[in-house]
Amino acid sequence: MTVLTPERRAAQTPRKPTSLFIPELVYFEPDALSYPKGEQIMEWVRDHGIPYRMTTSHNRITNLPGEGELEQYKIAKRTLVVGVRKTLKFDQSKPSADYAIPIATGCMGHCHYCYLQTTLGAKPYIRIYVNTGDIIAAAKRYIEERAPEITTFEAACTSDPLAVEHITGSLAELIAFMAEEPLGRLRFVTKFQHVQPLLGIAHNHHTRIRFSVNAGYVIRNFEPATARFEERIEAAGQVARAGYPLGFIIAPIIWYDGWQEGYAELLAKLAQALPPEAGKDLTFEMIQHRFTKTAKAVIEKRYPKTKLEMDIEKRKKKWGRWGQNKYVYPDEQQNALREFITERIFEHFPAGRIDYFT
Repeated sequence: MTVLTPERRAAQTPRKPTSLFIPELVYFEPDALSYPKGEQIMEWVRDHGIPYRMTTSHNRITNLPGEGELEQYKIAKRTLVVGVRKTLKFDQSKPSADYAIPIATGCMGHCHYCYLQTTLGAKPYIRIYVNTGDIIAAAKRYIEERAPEITTFEAACTSDPLAVEHITGSLAELIAFMAEEPLGRLRFVTKFQHVQPLLGIAHNHHTRIRFSVNAGYVIRNFEPATARFEERIEAAGQVARAGYPLGFIIAPIIWYDGWQEGYAELLAKLAQALPPEAGKDLTFEMIQHRFTKTAKAVIEKRYPKTKLEMDIEKRKKKWGRWGQNKYVYPDEQQNALREFITERIFEHFPAGRIDYFT
């Protein structure tokens, strides 16, 4: 008689950590090199052997390499542009904060749904600004104008600044500045895990670090070139243990077959993985998936195989801030998403706070 023994399962090779962003090409505005940060970045670029070019303006990069629009887009997402931020009038950033504080623009992530697909449509490269002293001085003026109210600044409206912090050091500067401002508060959100440079900074609890999280289905299908969920949560624990106020943005909330199980699992995993320190001052922000007709056309061109549902006939029209209609879920679906996820949040985090659902 032949006895069949079950095959041994091969031991799973641990996955490599998501690596730091290293651009493949860098552009410098000449004026950027007159700032210490610009000189430091140039030194970093040369030390890494990265090819670089000069450009007259960080807002106009016209000679990107690549055959055709799609290839140029992919190359642009690996291209860094180092410039001087000339516009120091800050945009409003509701409902997240009072103002957006501009230290970077663009992102190396390839999230299919991202609103930067349209707001930065022709400029998908990553821009960083070397005149952080000017930016901080402008923030100081906003704080003084609004006194005695607290003024909050969002550093991640048009970028993921943590993903370039190893190049810029700009978040560390903002955190240290806000720590000394009784009426100033900083916020930023990230899909990356590289928080180590920030953990030892004296922040005085004036900076809230938030992590973008989602159901496994959404991260797997629509968030290429970002850190894995487990990496983000490990970093969230490090942030909490360092005493930072912590938050999570669940965005975009997507209606798909099995969404209840997906979002229930998300909140259960968070509760299981986070240290006790995380629950002391924990916030949640919830943003349902939305898109414009322009975004739909751009996304379908750049990610032709995407599974992202963008059927206008299934959506509700909502007037957008920038003069375009956006398409959100009908009220019945919105209410179901909000109520279900809210219940799961308070089930696992009874002391947590939901800042908004939009």
